[in-house]
Amino acid sequence: MFCVPSAEIGAIMNITKGGLVLFSANSNSSCMELSKRIAERLGVEMGKVQVYQEPNRETRVQIQESVRGKDVFIIQTVSKDVNTTIMELLIMVYACKTSCAKSIIGVIPYFPYSKQCKMRKRGSIVSKLLASMMCKAGLTHLITMDLHQKEIQGFFNIPVDNLRASPFLLQYIQEEIPDYRNAVIVAKSPASAKRAQSFAERLRLGIAVIHGEAQDAESDMVDGRHSPPTAKYVAAIHPSLEIPMLIPKEKPPITVVGDVGGRIAIIVDDIIDDVDSFLAAAETLKERGAYKIFVMATHGLLSSDAPRLIEESAIDEVVVTNTIPHEIQKLQCPKIKTVDISMILSEAIRRIHNGESMSYLFRNIGVDD
Repeated sequence: MFCVPSAEIGAIMNITKGGLVLFSANSNSSCMELSKRIAERLGVEMGKVQVYQEPNRETRVQIQESVRGKDVFIIQTVSKDVNTTIMELLIMVYACKTSCAKSIIGVIPYFPYSKQCKMRKRGSIVSKLLASMMCKAGLTHLITMDLHQKEIQGFFNIPVDNLRASPFLLQYIQEEIPDYRNAVIVAKSPASAKRAQSFAERLRLGIAVIHGEAQDAESDMVDGRHSPPTAKYVAAIHPSLEIPMLIPKEKPPITVVGDVGGRIAIIVDDIIDDVDSFLAAAETLKERGAYKIFVMATHGLLSSDAPRLIEESAIDEVVVTNTIPHEIQKLQCPKIKTVDISMILSEAIRRIHNGESMSYLFRNIGVDD
């Protein structure tokens, strides 16, 4: 019987057929770390391409090797200049399309504008616009991770693989928090309850939900289709017409549903950007008796003063993945820790290129995960 030494298993897992080209669409060198990790795991060299900004701020892409008849994977991590990041991706996709690439797969761990996926008052569904632009440019497949709303997949008319970072975050909890059995998974708002429930059930832990906190900008906006017309306009339609008006929301006092006294509180969410709501949740949990507070999120945007505010807060540790580069933020705040997810992205690339099933990467993932 032939046995494969354990040291060689990792190498065998990453064998790929010929005809694969891996590009990074970032002009910002700090955003290329994830691309290099993926290339190293796949055992391939990064494709030769130049992406840069002209003096007039136009983006220019020059592909410096043949992609004719090949599977091209374009890795794009989002920088602070998100609009430039999008243009770099679109221009590179279109360049590969006009260079006769066989397929063009976008690897976008964090999908930009994902919070703008619902109709707002006199607004637009920007996620749908961006999806249409990517498809029009020539994208044939998309690999992403933990979309803000899973329904965003329906905005595309191409296959979308929405990978999950939760296995890596769960592993971090089990390995890096020694007394995690004394922890409780916390949703900082009812909207995060499903994610918290998923973590709690997998770790066999309890769950707590914070209710009554100030609503963030996303949930506080009014959907324009539900906005009542002015009384003057209603009377013009029909003098006797009375349209019932929706009762305005009244935020109740902050309450914590669940016991956190003498426990470790682990707040879970998909994105941590503006940290005000996390800081408020941490203060509430401290008041209720939690003695350690962790924050776990897939995408660490950590905008503006987030590192400083975290450093000065009651939060003990913030754990995010490297879907977005945040090395500068880590220098500003030692509480920020990173979990590497290049393994699952490289395996997804390998399986798509070799025509293998992707179901292995979605084991034990339910509809609500």
